[in-house]
Amino acid sequence: MTETLRPAFADRPRPLLSYGIPFSSSAAHHITDLFHASKIYILCSASLARDTDALDRLTRALGPDKIAGTRIGMQSHTLWSEVLEVVRDAQAVEADLLITLGGGSLTDAAKVVALAISNNTTTPSTLLTLTSEPPTPNPPIKPPSIPIISIPTSLSAGEYSSFAGATHDTSRRKYSFGAPIRGPQLVILDPELTATTPERIWLGTGIRAVDHCVETYLSSGVGSKDGVTEETDRLALHALGLLVPGLVKCRLNNKDGIDADGDGGKAARLDCALGSVDAMAACSAGLPLGASHGIGHQLGPFGVPHGETSCILLPAVCKYNAKHSSSSSNSDVFPRQTKLRDFLLRQEGVAGVVRKYYADAAVDLGDVLDAVIRELGLPRSLQAVGVGRDQFDALAEHSLHDRWCQANVVPLQEKGQVLEILETVA
Repeated sequence: MTETLRPAFADRPRPLLSYGIPFSSSAAHHITDLFHASKIYILCSASLARDTDALDRLTRALGPDKIAGTRIGMQSHTLWSEVLEVVRDAQAVEADLLITLGGGSLTDAAKVVALAISNNTTTPSTLLTLTSEPPTPNPPIKPPSIPIISIPTSLSAGEYSSFAGATHDTSRRKYSFGAPIRGPQLVILDPELTATTPERIWLGTGIRAVDHCVETYLSSGVGSKDGVTEETDRLALHALGLLVPGLVKCRLNNKDGIDADGDGGKAARLDCALGSVDAMAACSAGLPLGASHGIGHQLGPFGVPHGETSCILLPAVCKYNAKHSSSSSNSDVFPRQTKLRDFLLRQEGVAGVVRKYYADAAVDLGDVLDAVIRELGLPRSLQAVGVGRDQFDALAEHSLHDRWCQANVVPLQEKGQVLEILETVA
C-alpha cells in the first residue's frame, strides 16, 4: 500500500490530506515526522470506542507512552461544558497535539479546545469572549498553537474549515468561533474505517455535500467577490461526479451486497470522501448558497440532522426555483439546472436509478435528485422526520431571516414562498 499525501486544496498548503494506508499507520508516521509530538490527546467517538477496535489500533500504533489523555464520546452540537472539560484535561497533561477519531462534533470540539488552551480559557464566561459575537470588545485573541489531526468517519467535512460551532449548555444557543481559530493540519481518510459509520449518517452527510455542490453551481453569485466562475463550476461538478455515483454504490453494497468495484466498497467510500473535499473547495469560494441551506438551518432546532434537511429540501428548492425562474433577476436559472441535470444523468448508475422511479418520463433536476435520494433510502418528507404542518408557520417566518433564503436565486421575501416549498415536502 502506498500513501498519497497532498494539500486538500490547491490554493493553500493546509490541511494536508493522507489516504491509501491504514489510518493508524498514517497517524503514527506523521505525529513523529511532521509534528514531532509526544503528548497526544485523543477525542474518540463513543460508538467507535465501544463497537470497534479503532481506538485500540490507534493506541497501539502511536505507542501508549505518547498518549497523554483520551476523551471517549461527546454529545452532538458540541456542548461548552464538555469542551471545557477537555480543555482542563489537555492542559493538565500538557498535550502538544489533538487527534479526533469520529464525526463532526469532535472536530468542532478540538478546534475550540485548541483556541481555548492558547488563551488560557477554562470558564464559560471567558469562552464567550472567544466567540464571533463577544459581549464586549476584547483584547486580541491568540491563535491556537496545538495542531489537530482529524480522522473523520462521516462526510460532513467540517475538518476542512477554519470555523467551529459549540452550544451553550444553559441557553442552548449555538455560538460560532472564527478567526484566529484553525482547522486540522492533517486529515486522514480511511474508507475501511468509515464502513463502521451507520449507513444513514454516512449517506445523509453525503447528500449534505451534494447540496453544497448543487447550490454553489446554481448560485446567484450576488455579493460574492468574483461571482460564479469556471473554477467554481469545475470544483462543484468534479465533486458531484465523485459523490453521487459513490453514494449509490455504497447503498448497493450495504443493501444488496453488490460490490461494483470488487473491493468491499472501499473505492466508492474513498470517492465520497474525496468528493466532500472538492465540495468544500467549491463552497470556500464564498458564493451565496440557497434556500435548501437557508430553510434547512431552521430545521436544526427541531432535531433534524443537516444531512437529512438536504435530503428533504434540495429537490423541492430546485423545483421551486425552476417554476419561478421568471421572478429571478438571473436569466440562467433554468438553463443551468438543465445543464446540471444532464451532467448527473451521465454519471455511472444515475440514469438507471432515475428510470427506476420515473420510467421514461421527462425529468428535471429536482426529479433526478429525488430519485437518487430515494434510492439511498433517506427521508423525503418533513413528516418522516417528525415535523408537522402545525410547525410550518414558525419555520417559514424564521427562514425569511436566513441569509441564504434571501440570497436564493429566486429570493424568498414572503412567508408564502417558504410555505409553498414546505407544502411540497409535507
